Amino acid sequence: MADVVLVHGTTQSSAGFDGVQKALGNRAVRSFAVDIPGAGAPTSAAYAELLAAQVPDDFHRPIIVAHSASGLLLPALARRLDASHQVWFAAAVGDYAGGRSLLAEIQADPTAVLHAEWIGVDPSSDPVLATYFLFHDADLATLRQAMPTVSSCDLSAIYAEVPTEDPARLPSTYVLPIEDRTLQGHWMASVAQDRLRGELIRVHGSHNFYVADPEQAADIISAAAGQAET
Repeated sequence: MADVVLVHGTTQSSAGFDGVQKALGNRAVRSFAVDIPGAGAPTSAAYAELLAAQVPDDFHRPIIVAHSASGLLLPALARRLDASHQVWFAAAVGDYAGGRSLLAEIQADPTAVLHAEWIGVDPSSDPVLATYFLFHDADLATLRQAMPTVSSCDLSAIYAEVPTEDPARLPSTYVLPIEDRTLQGHWMASVAQDRLRGELIRVHGSHNFYVADPEQAADIISAAAGQAET
């Protein structure tokens, strides 16, 4: 049985993965969604300790799935949990080879990384913003379920951190939602190829595509689990 650890981004709580977890359970894949502490930590390694402490003790060499900004935590958490595979859901990948923080990369050319409309937006402040940027592929019933999961957490210290773990150390699957309105598609494709050298999967959907289509997300994770076992 595969074990999967799910790490939410800065715009949604772990409850955003409820549909994915149900779909994974139907595939005999065991999963656990961690909660990023609201108070924050100073480094990705410190976050890795906080998150690893939440994971059940009997999880063995899990697949770790990270969404959005939590991609910056993924390499450290993968090392801490001795992960077998990394899955990036529209996630930030640090510039390890270039020795640059994500903040420095954005400051150098903001719209190379982010859609112009997204810069400065807080989707937790307005359901219209949350709908437009995070869930524009969801139907009304799904949108009603998604809204209570919108939340914010502060990873500003990690944005400014120069990566200390090579994200290409482990096999990776990168999922790029082609209708994403937050991260630029060409940037996601570039980091998947250049920084991860892993598999790139393009899907239709929003930045939080797994909410509208948890079955597709579970299929991708299950396929990664199969790769990890071979």
